[in-house]
Amino acid sequence: MDTSYILNHLGEEHGDYFNAIAPPIVQTSNFLFETVAELRKAFEDEYSGFLYSRGLNPTVEILRKKLAALDGAEDCLVFNSGAAAIYASVMSVIKAGDHIVSVNAPYTWATKLFVNTLPRFGVTHTFIDGTQPENWENALQPNTTLFYLESPNSWTYEIQDLEAIAALAKRRGITTIIDNSYCTPIYQRPIEMGIDMSLQSATKYIGGHSDTVAGVLTGRRAHMEKIFNEEYLTVGSGIQPFNAWLLLRGLRTLPMRLEHISKTTLAVVDWLKNHPLVEKVLFPFDETFTQYELARRQMSGACGLLTFMLKHDNPAGIEAFCNRLKFIRMAVSWGGHESLIIPKVAGMKTEHFDPLNPLHRSCRLYVGLEEADFIIRDLEQAFTG
Repeated sequence: MDTSYILNHLGEEHGDYFNAIAPPIVQTSNFLFETVAELRKAFEDEYSGFLYSRGLNPTVEILRKKLAALDGAEDCLVFNSGAAAIYASVMSVIKAGDHIVSVNAPYTWATKLFVNTLPRFGVTHTFIDGTQPENWENALQPNTTLFYLESPNSWTYEIQDLEAIAALAKRRGITTIIDNSYCTPIYQRPIEMGIDMSLQSATKYIGGHSDTVAGVLTGRRAHMEKIFNEEYLTVGSGIQPFNAWLLLRGLRTLPMRLEHISKTTLAVVDWLKNHPLVEKVLFPFDETFTQYELARRQMSGACGLLTFMLKHDNPAGIEAFCNRLKFIRMAVSWGGHESLIIPKVAGMKTEHFDPLNPLHRSCRLYVGLEEADFIIRDLEQAFTG
């Protein structure tokens, strides 16, 4: 299905809302029924109609159709955060006594789910170096039911061979879930490579304006309906109509924003690689990246997130560099219009800093919609002090 059609036309029945160009925000909690029979039908199958906006809503419905089509998936659910999408997808697969194989250091709230929450119910996990397909097979246990992937991750960008891991999982009857936030379905389509469920933080590039929080989960319709009737409705984690409308707005410009960001990022990467105070740059589409060939094979783009290591032997120097930045602001997340930076030292106590650990000297930079020269000038003045 053509991306331009998906983003600008799919799911939009303008005659249903007074021929308005922009779909409306159907800001209602409730929906009316003319007969008891109609209400009974809605109670029996809430996934096929509008009963209560905690579940389905017309504005959200348009968004669901577009996001499912972008992923090449049968269906989609939209959540009020990426963490909620992680929670629902994982909980829909596992039961007490199961075992999960996950990439090392997945997103914080996935880690907390595996380490803190699920062990209370007898669910165990094994974290592995997911870059080698054989590591997944070696980690298998008789009770393994889930492979959890994140490719690339959002700090050091390790990549998994999605087709190989999906094939292994299917042979063993194991469900696969991937966090595809880094690439979005514009630049990577895991469903087409055999992954069962693909999730992403729509807070990032889908929204694109740093003004809403949301999560997306796509997969087979039967599985999405199961999650809707259990984890989604039970926890009450569905997105609200206004936030769904903001995501629809963000989708209109998604390819153009990603194209501009990707072009600018390559220029910033090249500049950083040649700066005397930078030891190393990590970016999947840079030829020095360890998994460059795999990245090129299964990703069509790499967007705007990169990491660079500074040649500082103390956290004070790293902090001073970040504090001198004028327009690249310090904040978590990424994907909006503004460039952002976060140093690894912000997440650790000073006494734990190890100058021999390159990761401790790293800064994650998100390249936003500013021009490359503008971003580079800000970096340069921060380096020179």
